[in-house]
Amino acid sequence: MMSLAFRLAKPFIARLDAERAHRLAIAALRLLPRGAPPIEDPRLATRGLGLIFPNPVGLAAGFDKDGEAIEGCLGLGIGFVEIGGVTPLPQPGNPRPRLFRLSADEAVINRYGLNSSGIEAMAHRLAVRRGRGGLVGVNVGANKLSADRAGDYATCIAALARHCDFITINVSSPNTPGLRGLQGRAALDDLLARALDARDRAVAAPRRPTPLLVKIAPDLSLSELDDIVAVVLARGIDGMIVANSTLTRPASLKEERLAREAGGLSGRPLFALSTRMLAETYLRVDGRLPLIGVGGIDCPEAAWTKVSAGATLLQLYTALVFKGPALIGKIKRGLISRLVRAGMANVADAVGRDAANIARG
Repeated sequence: MMSLAFRLAKPFIARLDAERAHRLAIAALRLLPRGAPPIEDPRLATRGLGLIFPNPVGLAAGFDKDGEAIEGCLGLGIGFVEIGGVTPLPQPGNPRPRLFRLSADEAVINRYGLNSSGIEAMAHRLAVRRGRGGLVGVNVGANKLSADRAGDYATCIAALARHCDFITINVSSPNTPGLRGLQGRAALDDLLARALDARDRAVAAPRRPTPLLVKIAPDLSLSELDDIVAVVLARGIDGMIVANSTLTRPASLKEERLAREAGGLSGRPLFALSTRMLAETYLRVDGRLPLIGVGGIDCPEAAWTKVSAGATLLQLYTALVFKGPALIGKIKRGLISRLVRAGMANVADAVGRDAANIARG
């Protein structure tokens, strides 16, 4: 039903301001009743983070920022949803316009600036839906004017860890000044120590600790990546998400005027950069923790390449803007087809099989 509605509404949506179109999509999903979960092919069932995902295709953070449409998002057939980013205190984000569609490139530039209703509103929404099923992660960040950004992450984790299935520590948003500096070795080590302490205090035994992940930028140097992986492994973080949007602007972009807008670029032009960073990360973690691959997944072939580069799980967002929710089913069917052709039993068998070649470029 949602796929048909998207096809019918697409010409109208394309004429709207990008942020207004986004708000309409959230409103529509809030109204969408969540029916019975789809019957998934068992070959798509994926273990990671101590959880079992019905399929590896998830919705990335940034779409449902305030957790307003969780049930509608899960009803699209995804295996999990990540909501947020959320900050401790409500903040409006950057002035509009702050979201731009580069239609000819199937890309988006955003400079939202972590607009958020804050952790109180988020915790309430998550508490209300307790027991409804479906895997939900929360992406957490820091307030723009905070004097203690590491403390902001700890505050978010303490408030939300009991209400979700995993938490992503977002140190790679390009739209909060100075935030990416938290990816540096010393700063990240301090942040993760405080994050783990907040998590462990919030989630008491015998409940299993809520998995913590770190989301990184695609624009890192390999030496910076070495430092991040070393800290993540030393601290016992549960997983990584590779990667956030990019500040770079590939020469291949067709929408030259819009490409000059400030903000993070996502979508098809991010695919090669983010996939190489994924492969490099996979080679460094050496199977010690799972990776979520995100950035430019817009077809089954792109999804399979991410898995081959090292992704245990996948996330979409920008491609749904241009191709609609039917893309989710298309990717799942495509993954099964590739498994059959490769003679593999499940997606896990393909994880990282081509990482070395992809890393070499």
